[in-house]
Amino acid sequence: MPVHVTSGEATWERFEPEVKRAVWAALAASGEANDDTEVSVLLTDDAEIRALNRTYRGLDQPTDVLAFAQREGEDGDMHDPFLGDVVISVERAERQAEAFGHSLARELGFLAVHGTLHLIGWDHQMPEQERAMMTKTEDILTAVGLRRETR
Repeated sequence: MPVHVTSGEATWERFEPEVKRAVWAALAASGEANDDTEVSVLLTDDAEIRALNRTYRGLDQPTDVLAFAQREGEDGDMHDPFLGDVVISVERAERQAEAFGHSLARELGFLAVHGTLHLIGWDHQMPEQERAMMTKTEDILTAVGLRRETR
């Protein structure tokens, strides 16, 4: 089950193992893990994620995570082993980790799981969907040793 993580900055490479582990765990917990399943993750900065957000969502602002699902849309192939791309702003994750009082590794794991769940069809448009997605995310993070930290 290939998970490819690319870091825009050399200093972010140290987080690649945690991000991979979080993606693998999300796939396994959702029944999507098999030898052919493939996900790509890009660790980037606010400027690049802002450009992607503007181009693909029409929102000219940075965000923390974007998910580009291969299986969605007119040309989506439900049998494609490549699930898609997850893009994470490490700069935004750093600020959020500080605001929430937990580690950057935990925040990156949270964003990796969140993006991966979007790739396989999870959404949070409705309150009950958001609760279910947050519960699933926290269960997965706990399983990989990145449970919610308290101050």
